[in-house]
Formats: sequence, C-alpha cells, structure tokens
Amino acid sequence: MPTESPTPEPLPLVAADLIRDEARRAPDKPGVYRMYGEDGTCLYVGKARSIKKRILQYAQGRFHTQRIGLMVSLTRSMELVVTASETEALLLESNFIKKLKPRFNVVLRDDKSFAELMIRKDHRAPQVRKHRGAHTTPGDYFGPFASTWAVNRTLTTLQKAFLLRSCSDSVYETRTRPCMLHQIKRCSAPCTGLISLEDYGALVGEASDFLKGKSRAVIARLSEEMSAAAEAMDFEQAARVRDRIRALSAISMENSVSAEGVAEADVFALFSEGGQACVQVFFYRGGQNWGGRAYFPRVDKSDTDPEILAAFLGQFYEDKPVPRLILSNLLPFEKELLEEAFSMKAKTADGRRVVSIEQPRRGDKAALIDHALTNAREALGRKMAEGSAQGKILDEVCEAFGLDARPERIEVYDNAHISGSNPVGGMIVAGPEGFQKSQYRKFNIRDQDITPGDDYGMMREVMRRRFARLVKDEEEGAEDVVRPDLLLVDGGAGQLAEVLAVLADLGLDDITAVGVAKGPDRDAGKEHFFMPGKPPFMMPLKSPALYYVQRLRDEAHRFANGAHAKRRSMDIKRNPLDEIEGVGPGRKKALLHAFGSAKGVGRASVVDLVKVDGVSQPLAERIYGFFRPETRG
Repeated sequence: MPTESPTPEPLPLVAADLIRDEARRAPDKPGVYRMYGEDGTCLYVGKARSIKKRILQYAQGRFHTQRIGLMVSLTRSMELVVTASETEALLLESNFIKKLKPRFNVVLRDDKSFAELMIRKDHRAPQVRKHRGAHTTPGDYFGPFASTWAVNRTLTTLQKAFLLRSCSDSVYETRTRPCMLHQIKRCSAPCTGLISLEDYGALVGEASDFLKGKSRAVIARLSEEMSAAAEAMDFEQAARVRDRIRALSAISMENSVSAEGVAEADVFALFSEGGQACVQVFFYRGGQNWGGRAYFPRVDKSDTDPEILAAFLGQFYEDKPVPRLILSNLLPFEKELLEEAFSMKAKTADGRRVVSIEQPRRGDKAALIDHALTNAREALGRKMAEGSAQGKILDEVCEAFGLDARPERIEVYDNAHISGSNPVGGMIVAGPEGFQKSQYRKFNIRDQDITPGDDYGMMREVMRRRFARLVKDEEEGAEDVVRPDLLLVDGGAGQLAEVLAVLADLGLDDITAVGVAKGPDRDAGKEHFFMPGKPPFMMPLKSPALYYVQRLRDEAHRFANGAHAKRRSMDIKRNPLDEIEGVGPGRKKALLHAFGSAKGVGRASVVDLVKVDGVSQPLAERIYGFFRPETRG
C-alpha cells in the first residue's frame, strides 16, 4: 500500500501497455503480483482472488487514491505467482513484503525475533535458559517474551522459586563446590550433589507447570509442603518454601490487568495519528503477561486502520507461531481470510488448530485491549515527540550492536593507574537524556592479590563488585535496580573475556557487552569492536554511532583518570607519621616542627627523637623502627 500521495501524472504509455499486456496473459486464478520500478526495486506486492481481474483494474487507469496512480505510473515490470487459494496468496504476500519491503506497502519495521525460555531435556539435570531461534535442542519451550526485561524477570522467578540451574554443561561438569547462585538461593546445586537428581527433577516439573499456567496448583502444593515442614518443626525448610511461594506470588501480582481468563492470546492495539501508526502487542500465556513491544509500521495517511492492522498481522506472524486467540481493538481488513490463513499456518501434528481474531467489548479481555491501546497511544506520542538527534544516534547504536531495542541505560568502564599504583575503576552511565552523572561510580581496587598494573584483574574486580551488588539488590527486591542494556569496556578481547566470565558466573550473561579497543597509534575513528561470537569489526568513519561511542569512552576515561588523580593526591598528602601508633596530632606537629618534615623525622636517631616534647623512649624506638623495617625484631 502506498506511503506517499503526490499528484500523479497521466498514466505513461509504457506503464499502460505493460499492464494491459500483463492483464491479457494473467490467469483468472488466486495469486500474488509484484510491481517493479525502472531501477528494479519492488514498488508493491499485492494478492488477489483473481490476478487477471485485479490487473485489469490497474490497466483501466481509474484509481481510488493518487498514490496508487503514482505507483502504477512508476511500474516498469511485473511478476506473477499463482497459488492454490486466496489464503495461500495472503501468506505468500506477507512473506514477499517482509523480504522486499516495497515502497508502497504497509511495512512492518524493526521486526526482531523474540526470546523464549527453554527447559532442556537432554541432560540428567535439566538447565533453564533464554533461547532465540529454531527449536533444535530437545526441551520444553515457553514464550514468546516481548522484551529482555520480561524474560529476565521470569527467569529470576524460576531461579528463586524452583532453584533450577542456568549454567552451561561445561561449567556444571567442572564444579567442585556450589557457585554464587546457590549462595544467594537461586540454584539447588545439583552439580555438587546437594540435591538428588530425583528431587531436582520434581523441581523441573513444578517449573514446567508454572510456565504452563498452573501457578495456583503449584502454589497450593508448596503451601502444603510449608505446612508439613512447620508441623515437623523443620522451620528452616518451611522458611525456604515460604520464600519460593513469595517469588511465585510476586510475579502473579505484577500484572496490573487481570488475564486469568486468557489461557493463550496475543493482544494488539492500533493507534494512528498524523500519518503515523503504532501497534502495541502484549503476549499472555497462562494468565501471565509475558511482556509487550510497540511497533511503528510504515504507513500512509490514506491507509485505513483495518488495512494497516491486516497488513501488520500478516507480516508479524510470517515467521512466528500463531496462538489460538488474537485480540485487537478493531477488526482487521479481511478478518475471515486472515483467520483461515493463520489456522492453516498453525496446523499441528494432531490436526488443524483453529485461530480466531476477536474484538472484545466487555470483561477482562476488553480490559486487556484498553491497556494495550493506552500503551500504543503513549508510545506514538513519545515517538512523534522524539525526533531528536539523540534518538537517531541510539537507534544506530542499537543496530550496530544488535540490541533488541534502543538502549535506555549504557554503562561504560575504564581503569586508571600509574605503574599499578592507586588503581581505580570508573563507571559512567548514559541514556536518552545524556550522561547520568548521579549514577557514576568509582571502584578503588582492593584485592591485594592483583599484580600491580594487571588491567585484567582490575576489570575482573570491578565487574564482580558492580554486578554482585546488582544481583543482591534484585534478590532483596530493591526498587531502583536497573540492569544496563549495553555494557562498553575500554579494551579488546582480553578485557571482554574477563567481563563475560564474571557475568556468566553471576547468571547475567544476557547483558550485551562490547569491548572497545583503540585503533593503531590510538587514532580516534579506527577503533575495533569486540563482541562474543563475532569477529572484530569497525564502524564507518563518519558514523554518528561511532562518534557517540567515542564520547562515551572519553567520558569514562576522564572520570576514571579524575578518580585516580584524586586518590593519588590524597595519597601524596598522607603523612607517614599518621601510620605510627601513638603519634597523634600534637606529637606529629612537634616532630615536624623539630625536624622540618617526615623525611627529617625518618633520618633522626632515637636520642634526637627523645628530645622532642611528648616523645618517650619506647615511642622514639617505635618511630625509629617504622622508618627502618630491617631493624624490627
């Protein structure tokens, strides 16, 4: 469908002859037609119950809108595909639109795969983890989750309530003692035998029931288990079960809109204004909200809302499983045809799965629609108000690093020291509003086992302190806990490896981490970027995203160096006499007055020291020995 509406010129002879010729040869059957411009780019993809009749309409030169006239006038070639039915034509049309992104169609943009939760079944101790892509690993898959936040929230709940492992098989097989996740009560540690495989399997079964929507039954069983433990005077076990019940109850209460009557549904709400449109989608499974996402399809002012929603739904489900129920705030164009196409697509091994599209008017389902429509209206308002350079830059950053959405919180890390002395790690935070200086943090390196100048060891300590605190705050339910959407580290593959190891150990390996290495001769613009599973890459020299990352790195460098300079200054100002037991402010002043400086005190003999007011023989010997460690007994 068109996206522009300029005044078209009369239909050129070349276009008229082409379309009449195609109409003569076109079959009177269902199918898909594609219209191409002079440069070979696809202008429009359409379907028809009869390709011949639809093309004849174009050949007559009478168009409902100016944009269709423009589209036809630009057409220089056509391709036709015959299908067995109009339903198949609809599915094929959606496939072509997603691939070709024609100029005159409603096009779904920013369509990325959704995350799922998977409980693996090919290991004696099944692992729960996030998953994207094809279902190639044996196991149970639950989803989709529309956002990283939604899948992280549910995964955290599973860890708290069912104590399932999230570590890889290689880590599992090499553990000799429980990891930190066990210590914070997020894993039952089957790796070290702290729970039998039979009992662990029972936990896996309960987790599967919870994800299938049987949360009430799971909570009821846990309540019985807690009561039995309390009656048996096993209060520690009762407390552990109580904490698990709280974790499950918390996620059930987080939904502001009741979805208990909806076993499985995707909820859509379309709001359009000023030639722009937003489609908000929420996924509900088993009475739980598994997250939502706002989409901004490319549309034209002349597109009707039912047409926009129909085109959107066709492209949205082109590569996604279709639920039994689709709820929307309006009925899409050709609703029955869409239902038939989705039912055909959702056919399972045990028979055809009927898919229905509904526009609820009252009750819980209508409340879900109202909730989605409110989100769509607000999201479009923000989108129309954004238009700033910052938003465009963040979109480029999102594309460069393969993020699911525009990053709201970016954390950048750098270390500073001079030959290993006064080492400091610095963290800065940036987002859509610019630098968030109230969120900056410095880390004075404390680990005495780190070799002076060991940047890897310094980064390891900074990461562990920062993210162990984050995990603890999440465990305690702190309100202001925010995970970074993107983590930038000043350094190459080695620095990044240390970061990834710490994140994996803490169960936070879903956070996108990138190493930013300076270019040859430390030239700005020649930075190499390192990401796990990808070869090092560079950004175009004039890329706004590159300039933005350079600014972030420079700000982190400035902050870390400033923290280091401050620590070094304090260290220089610190007087060695402050470290000697028995030398207070008064005696310190007297010693400095007598010998001129701490260095002069260090050169003095015991006899000279005793002459200072307030300095006894034992204290003089202590001061003398402090500056000459080799004389200490």
